[in-house]
Amino acid sequence: MTRAAVGLGAGRYLAAGRRPGSTTTSVHELTTADGATVRGVLATVPGATTVVCLMHPRQDLTHHPLAPVLLGAGAAVWTQQSRSVNNDLTLVHEQALLDAAAGLRFLRERGFASVVTLGHSGGGPLYAFYLEQAGLAPADRIATTPGGRPSGLPEAELPTADGAVFLAPHPGQGRLLLGCIDPSVADESDPLSVVPELDPFDPANGFAEPPASSSYSAEFLARYREAQRARVARIDAVAREHLARAAEAREAFRRTGAARDRRRAIAPRIITVFRTDADPRTVDLSLDPSDRPYGSLFGRRPDLIDYGQVGFGRLTTPEAWLSTWSGLSSHADFVRCAPGVTVPTLFLEVTGDQAAFPADSARMAGALGATDLTRRAVRGLHFGGAIVEGEPTGNERAGEAVATWLAERFELRPPGHPSMP
Repeated sequence: MTRAAVGLGAGRYLAAGRRPGSTTTSVHELTTADGATVRGVLATVPGATTVVCLMHPRQDLTHHPLAPVLLGAGAAVWTQQSRSVNNDLTLVHEQALLDAAAGLRFLRERGFASVVTLGHSGGGPLYAFYLEQAGLAPADRIATTPGGRPSGLPEAELPTADGAVFLAPHPGQGRLLLGCIDPSVADESDPLSVVPELDPFDPANGFAEPPASSSYSAEFLARYREAQRARVARIDAVAREHLARAAEAREAFRRTGAARDRRRAIAPRIITVFRTDADPRTVDLSLDPSDRPYGSLFGRRPDLIDYGQVGFGRLTTPEAWLSTWSGLSSHADFVRCAPGVTVPTLFLEVTGDQAAFPADSARMAGALGATDLTRRAVRGLHFGGAIVEGEPTGNERAGEAVATWLAERFELRPPGHPSMP
């Protein structure tokens, strides 16, 4: 195995296969209901009447490995960017829904007979949140963000979808962080500060030197989970304090018109969140056991990665923290949103997932409101790699499952099919 293959982030970026030769690709810039500009890429094959939409709140999915599989099955593929792609400092999930809506409006206007959302990883809770809100009467939609700003959702057109696929969805950015934030940080200004009795990487608490699996007691885990919630609650309080001060400054500016008040209102408050790769399940494989390997999404040494620059929610604005990264405040919680997902749905769990563990997947799938619900598990890793080198990848298995499910419910004519003109 090469050195690159075992570095931090190994397995996150997998090469896509070859697209059919008849594929045509076009790039489109769209304007959202609140005036933002977002970009999407439409890849299609002759005769495609069903389009599959892929979107993630923070990442560009233009070259997602399933795109060639879907095109080969006869579906068009729409890969949507959010306004916060590759830079989630200001990511507000309610705004990301407006971004998604612009894409679905565009596809409806293009005349596709069926529009199917496919949420992989963080795209899962994003599309669950979108479909929940799209299914509500405008007056019943979320009117304000967790930070108190108007969401724009009651006023926006939110086209619904004809089907939904969730591939290795995690419980939501905030719920994910709630499970992996390190509660042993003693001082939010010091990344090395530690509360010893909460340190997940101290042998006294059950940690074992990698690659041996750790073993935490039920008593430690109960204290640990409670302390994680307490840390998130403290950061929530800081975020709300920053927003309250900004609101006071805006009100003062409205009264005075003074530049000094305007400066106070717009001055950014950036929250730094140290140590967010510390979910005990990544190093204690006896917890919610599965096919997953030792380590987290970010690599094989969470005990080191937790202290580095890589991790969820490291830098964020107060508004983005509350909307996206707070497991106590964010609306983008898969289980909360899932009852509102009533279109035909395929839920695909991967057995070696290091972001959504079996109990998480069971809760998410069990909360979905669709009566036409198919739940399957495929062997693979979160980003679609193979668990064991040489066996079929998770993407190959998932692609086959998605193509079969689509063909059973929507019109698909693969390139070269006899029905093609």
